[in-house]
Amino acid sequence: MKADIDLTVTYPHPIGRVWAALTSSEALAAWLMPNDFQPVVGHRFTFRTKPAPGFDGIVRCQVLELEPPRRIVWSWAATKIDTTVTFTLEPAGEQLTRLRMHQVGFAGLGAQITRRILASGWPGILRERLAARLDSAAGLGTGPAPDQGGGGWRACLTVFRGWRQTPSK
Repeated sequence: MKADIDLTVTYPHPIGRVWAALTSSEALAAWLMPNDFQPVVGHRFTFRTKPAPGFDGIVRCQVLELEPPRRIVWSWAATKIDTTVTFTLEPAGEQLTRLRMHQVGFAGLGAQITRRILASGWPGILRERLAARLDSAAGLGTGPAPDQGGGGWRACLTVFRGWRQTPSK
């Protein structure tokens, strides 16, 4: 079983705009979850969203590495997991940026269930919500606007809710 989440997305935006979306508390709140993030190595911060069965709604993080505008690494600890998330950016052509999100450290059965939930949610968060935030920052206004309050994160939890509500045979 694959023990990590590895996703790459290319955006039609310059690297500075994508970096800003990863390192601004306001931007992170728009496409991921409300938070008290600061782009400072060692800074401890939390993401907060609505609790769900098996999840208290709080993700405790710390900035572990920061290499503007190419790489940022966070610890990511929540109910049943203690992982690391790395975002790596690289130019992918004129005004294009390739973003790789790699989350590792899922140990134990409970963590593997959580990994499965997150693996189904991260693609929509990065491909839709972050993309919409980037478009909005560029004044393009294409696609659905991200809602405030971490709705994208709650989308991950719908997988869990559906799994828990599926009757056993």
